[in-house]
Amino acid sequence: MPVNPEVEGRTYPAIPTYSVSRTKIAEFAAAVGANDPVHTDVDHARSLGYADVVAPPTFAVIIAQQAEGAAIIDPEAGIDFSRLVHGEESFTHHRPLVAGDEVNAATTVDRVRSAGGHSMVTLKTAITTVDGAAVCDVNCVVVIRGGDDA
Repeated sequence: MPVNPEVEGRTYPAIPTYSVSRTKIAEFAAAVGANDPVHTDVDHARSLGYADVVAPPTFAVIIAQQAEGAAIIDPEAGIDFSRLVHGEESFTHHRPLVAGDEVNAATTVDRVRSAGGHSMVTLKTAITTVDGAAVCDVNCVVVIRGGDDA
């Protein structure tokens, strides 16, 4: 079953405020092999002018995917998670995420299109401070594989 193109343009409510912590940054940095001390050493990060340790650039995916979940489980969208394959992800950072940040994230279905019997869904997630200042825009494309005859 193809994804419902009528959800294109739909924006889902923001996730509850996400608190960026030193622990989460350190765990993510270790997982992706980001060894720069700016991710784990507060004094080092502050010597570089940051308020606290800095998240690796792709850390924003943790927050974005929580927001993208609203679109994925929307029954009107018709996305079959068992057929979902991640297509691509890109980030536009307006400033670094640092420990102590409190952010919100909301996802909009930017585009739904068919290609080769599959549905390709572009999700755009805006991550902002609780005051509304832009932190990061995340662009994600997921492919929903068509049926066995696709």
